[in-house]
Amino acid sequence: MSISNSLPDENPSPEFPDSINKQLEQEHLRRPRLKVDAPLRMVETAFLASAASLIWLINFYFPLGPVLRIFFPVPIALVYLRWGKRAAWMAAVTSGLLLSVLMGPVRSLLFVMPFAFMGVLLGATWYRRVPWIVSITLGTLLGTLGVFFRLWLLSVLSGDDLWVYVINQVTELIEWVFLRLQLLASPSLFVVQVGAVALIVFNNFTYLFMVHLAAWLLLGAIGNPIPRPPQWVQVIMDYEG
Repeated sequence: MSISNSLPDENPSPEFPDSINKQLEQEHLRRPRLKVDAPLRMVETAFLASAASLIWLINFYFPLGPVLRIFFPVPIALVYLRWGKRAAWMAAVTSGLLLSVLMGPVRSLLFVMPFAFMGVLLGATWYRRVPWIVSITLGTLLGTLGVFFRLWLLSVLSGDDLWVYVINQVTELIEWVFLRLQLLASPSLFVVQVGAVALIVFNNFTYLFMVHLAAWLLLGAIGNPIPRPPQWVQVIMDYEG
């Protein structure tokens, strides 16, 4: 047997199995993608976490009303839509740590609960394409818990019960409504507390609806759409799609 016959061919024969060729091609195409995705995921996660922190920072020192407040949870939700659950939690933690360095741990906690957690929650619901009523309801519950957490934390730090201040404000509102309705009865403490909770829930429900509306218009324009709103919202917005 000659030496040339004992050496393998450099060019595979036409009879080489197609499945092996396809597998080698897939591995060859997959390797550079893995090398690109890892740093891209890290950069986007860090950038969007910084964007969420910057929006909170600007709104705290230069409040522009509800304009910036609507976008508090949107960057972290976008991380979830693009890179999944793990990246979204990393963005939430990163934004909290960044605000802790810039503004202190207390103000950082006021952002993390509920807005950072809300970003993860909304990202999960939008990624699973659940209806708006479900995601808005879940966000409203989390936002309501966030209000009570804020009242508790600030009450502990200030030494005053801020819930009493809320009750006083709601009592004045209910008394004004009773006066307009020409009712001579005064509201009881139970009615005032129920009214305060209902007002907080309604405020958070309205806020979550505005967040969904802004995210629907913004994220759809950049290629990461969320589920479509109910038909009546599309009619109001004159949406054609």
